[in-house]
Amino acid sequence: MSNTDEIDDSAAPLIEHLTELRTRLIHCVVAFLIGMIICFTVATPIFNFLTAPLCQVLNERGQDCGLIFISPQEGFFVAIKVSLLGGFMLAFPYIGMQMWRFVAPGLYKSEKGAFLPFMLASPFMFLLGASFAFYVVTPLAYDFFLGFQQFGAEGEALPADAAAPLSVVFQGSAQEYLNLTIKFIVAFGLCFQLPVLLTLMGKAGLVSAEGLGAVRKYAVVGILVLAALVTPPDVITQVILFVVVYGLYEISIFLVARVEKKREEQLRAEGYYDDEEGFDDPVLAEFDEDDSK
Repeated sequence: MSNTDEIDDSAAPLIEHLTELRTRLIHCVVAFLIGMIICFTVATPIFNFLTAPLCQVLNERGQDCGLIFISPQEGFFVAIKVSLLGGFMLAFPYIGMQMWRFVAPGLYKSEKGAFLPFMLASPFMFLLGASFAFYVVTPLAYDFFLGFQQFGAEGEALPADAAAPLSVVFQGSAQEYLNLTIKFIVAFGLCFQLPVLLTLMGKAGLVSAEGLGAVRKYAVVGILVLAALVTPPDVITQVILFVVVYGLYEISIFLVARVEKKREEQLRAEGYYDDEEGFDDPVLAEFDEDDSK
């Protein structure tokens, strides 16, 4: 009887956590659906806004800005994709708040103070990366892609037996354009999470500034590969992405070094850090005292 009571008592908190998690997930889904419905009603203005980089490049080339539907249902799916992206962005603050309310009760006060700034910095850095992709990278990419057009000579008299020159002009699919634009936005938004991720790992002691500096040459190779995969085969765009992401990597090293310095100052104030011998783990020191006894 006592064993059954112990099992029931231990299972109760788990059931309560799972129930709370289910409730918060339902709230997140409802918030996302509401945001999606709101964006669906204004999907056309949002899509027109997303076509600004393409229209800018076409206008500079003296071409009309226009996209086409290559299937009857394409317009509907374009509106759905715009609604999905916009709905997630609208609901993200509420989703983040629900995640925080679920995690926060299990954290100490000091841990809450350390974790909260990263939750606030993450959406800001994603928005910064998405803006950089939309206003800087995307116009450069489309300018590169549209450079492969061919225009036949107009108004020129040709011999009777001569064939007209080939004309290859851009007539883009609305869905393909949206897919590529979203790819740029999401890719750069995630790349801009690098300082947040590495600083949080440094806060947890998983990485160090010295270790990140030691693998700098490997990071350079990895960033070059990332630039080649994410961007079009345009040297200018690839160089921009490399410079930006590598700059974020160096900023991450600086932030991790600051985190380590603050931790060192705190340990020194608590008497756990020896300037001559380095860090003294209080737990290991306690075991050493027991062994000496």
